[in-house]
Amino acid sequence: MIIDAIPYFRKYKIQHQKIPTAYEQWECALLVLLSHITVELPQIWFFHPLSQYFGMSTSVPFPPVWKMAMQVAIFFVFEDSWHYWTHRAMHWGPLYKNIHKIHHQYSAPFGVAAEYASPIEVMVLGFGTVGAPIVWASLTGDLHILTMYIWIFLRVLQAIDAHSGYEFPWSLHHFLPFWAGAEHHDEHHERFIGNYASSFRWWDSILDTEAGAEASKRRRERKLASLKKKGQ
Repeated sequence: MIIDAIPYFRKYKIQHQKIPTAYEQWECALLVLLSHITVELPQIWFFHPLSQYFGMSTSVPFPPVWKMAMQVAIFFVFEDSWHYWTHRAMHWGPLYKNIHKIHHQYSAPFGVAAEYASPIEVMVLGFGTVGAPIVWASLTGDLHILTMYIWIFLRVLQAIDAHSGYEFPWSLHHFLPFWAGAEHHDEHHERFIGNYASSFRWWDSILDTEAGAEASKRRRERKLASLKKKGQ
């Protein structure tokens, strides 16, 4: 909301002709807050005792930084894989019409819209976020609550960045080529298809579900190369 109100940042807006109004953003924020209270809060209450049952630690000393970084990286990979397949499934006709269409109300997304979705979608796609540490704790018995909090914080930041609608020179994918980022997900909202992954580009790249002009160009080039090869 703040960045949208500052003219300086307009040059970084991906869909520069579509600026969400203050009313749209506040309406979205109120609905997201309602979702937090009615859908996500009960999940949080359930998550803590379940994680502790599977061995999540809440005591000191805290785990070493390298261990927390490794576990958070694993959680990102797990969540991204879960998100790709469930998100792609959400674009199947009946599921899109009855569940996922709500999230696509905004063809030019903004940060708060990251969590603007139906309760069913929040629970299904959200399992990748809360399920990753639960699965890890159940398999290894080695998870600290601090690691979990860091993971949730970074995952929320990633979702907000992906829906921000802004492509900055300091955006992470400029430094990590396999990172998805705002441009990747903005294409999804603009075109309503492709770019299903949340954090990384590899699923869309491997399975040829990338969206956008560059992806279309690569497909045409591959098709032409294939036709030339057949003609030889």
